[in-house]
Amino acid sequence: MTQIVPGPGAGTATAPALLAPAPPATSPVAVSGDGRLADFVAAGVRFGLECGARVAGALRAVLSVVTPLGWAVLAVVGVSFLFGYALGWTELIVIGWAGLVLLVAASCFLIGRNAFEIHLHLPVDRVVVGERVPGQVSVRNPTRRRVPGVGVEVPVGSGLAEFSMPSLARGEDFSDVFIVPTRRRGVIPIGPVRTARADPIGLLRREIVWAEQVSLFVHPRTVSIPSMSTGFIRDLEGNPTRDLTNSDVSFHALREYVPGDERRTIHWKSTAKTGRYMVRQFEESRRSHLMVALSLAQSDYAGEDEFEMAVSVAGSLGVRAIRDARTVSVVASAVPPDSSRRRMPGLRPLSTLTRTRLLDDLSGVERSLAALPVSELARAAADTVAGISVAFLVCGSATTLTQVRTAASRFPAGVDVVAVICAPETVPSLRRVADLSVLTIGYLDDLQHSLARTKAA
Repeated sequence: MTQIVPGPGAGTATAPALLAPAPPATSPVAVSGDGRLADFVAAGVRFGLECGARVAGALRAVLSVVTPLGWAVLAVVGVSFLFGYALGWTELIVIGWAGLVLLVAASCFLIGRNAFEIHLHLPVDRVVVGERVPGQVSVRNPTRRRVPGVGVEVPVGSGLAEFSMPSLARGEDFSDVFIVPTRRRGVIPIGPVRTARADPIGLLRREIVWAEQVSLFVHPRTVSIPSMSTGFIRDLEGNPTRDLTNSDVSFHALREYVPGDERRTIHWKSTAKTGRYMVRQFEESRRSHLMVALSLAQSDYAGEDEFEMAVSVAGSLGVRAIRDARTVSVVASAVPPDSSRRRMPGLRPLSTLTRTRLLDDLSGVERSLAALPVSELARAAADTVAGISVAFLVCGSATTLTQVRTAASRFPAGVDVVAVICAPETVPSLRRVADLSVLTIGYLDDLQHSLARTKAA
């Protein structure tokens, strides 16, 4: 009998272990079958998802072309067929088939190519209220075949400009002009241009959007104000104050040198006479900082005309200050959400970088019930805007004199406050109470004349 000697590091093998058969190897045919089944299931899932997406897209396309009248006709057709064949009513069956024929005929009007090149052009994108702005729509057929005519629509604000484009041959162009009404200040969205195919009855309608939307800024009307009238009460441009400083342009006095003073301020002649270092002391000069606060609270105005006049007043004052290169801040009442009204500031700063930017911002302001009234607006402005020297508060005739005085009291001492009350068709007047001036105007031109007379006085 042959003896089996275990190798180094191996344990002693028992007889059952030696006689146990080796585990069967995995069949390559079985592995291949499982992989093919998994691939088949994955392919089936992908195919189902693709089919579902295509069906959903086709369903959305069909639903998008059916008008409310078309849905009504479809409902009538379905009900007519159901009750007509169930109850044997010939009249309902005839109505159902007639409706079905109408739907099939309407679908024929949607057939056709839509290969166009459509452009929307506006000569200007900023105008003053009341000016007429022409817009132009250009359509070109870039294909090699004639394309059928379609309807061209251009949304203009809340209105709609419609054109009937004829059939175009290869390379042929079509253009038409529409007028944008600018009777009211605001930002008017124009476009996007879309083409529409529809049947004469209005059962089906297919729309395709082409050109992008553009915005037309309708600026408020402004008047030219005399150049130096923006100070109104007094011009603080470069006027000295009682605050003393070591570096400015308005000389005040001499004092003895203390450690930390700059050597360039030493007055050498006085130093030679007194035998001690003497330095110059100056009065700090102050530049005028004009602030215009426009109230957007609906409670401050008796009507829409007053508010539009107030916007024009704010624009006129701000534009004049920007042209004079003065430091100016224009703010308006903010309209925060109710949930965050206590945490958000009550004013919205408008851009004063350029005249155009300011008028763009004024084009979009509107009255609101949630906006802070003029008294609270003045408080927020005094807390937010630093270094104010002259403050214009612009509001309507619904603002009482008590409210105006309360608003003026929000500003620090030394700030000249001017309340401009807009009351259409009233006689202009000017009242002064301490540092408060109340200017009432009935027309926008009254602002120019009143400020000019005040400056002359």
